[in-house]
Amino acid sequence: MRHARIHPRILGYLGRALSLEYSAVQQYMTQAALCEAWGLNEAAQRFREETVEEMQHADRIVKRMLGLGVAPSASCLRPASVARSLVDLLRQDAVLEADIVALYEEATGFCQRIRDQENAGFFEALWREEAAHAQEIDAWLAQLGVPGHPGPDDRAYF
Repeated sequence: MRHARIHPRILGYLGRALSLEYSAVQQYMTQAALCEAWGLNEAAQRFREETVEEMQHADRIVKRMLGLGVAPSASCLRPASVARSLVDLLRQDAVLEADIVALYEEATGFCQRIRDQENAGFFEALWREEAAHAQEIDAWLAQLGVPGHPGPDDRAYF
């Protein structure tokens, strides 16, 4: 899949995506450890599963970058967020996931505008997966009875 000419903005999207995915890995791994320390083993397991999913996204991005002939670089990792409750952890996750969804939405739109269907499809697949993940976080918060938090069907991602 090596391209002689790839738009530099697409490379920028890939680099930012890798940074956000690694940031999510770090955050979910930290949150799993916190939940385990608090005795919330089911929540800890869910965060571990999210860690694996985000690592898989990062792996896909690394392979994409290598396939395009560029060295992967995640240059701007966000620090892991800690909190004093599961609800506060999930609120932080909702913010991170919203940022990831917005990046993939923007990248997909850009690729479509320049008629790069291959990269548009790549970003759109990640967009859909992350949007579904954001909805899962919304549902978890709603399940925990967070006042004023939208349920999974009240927030549109597409």
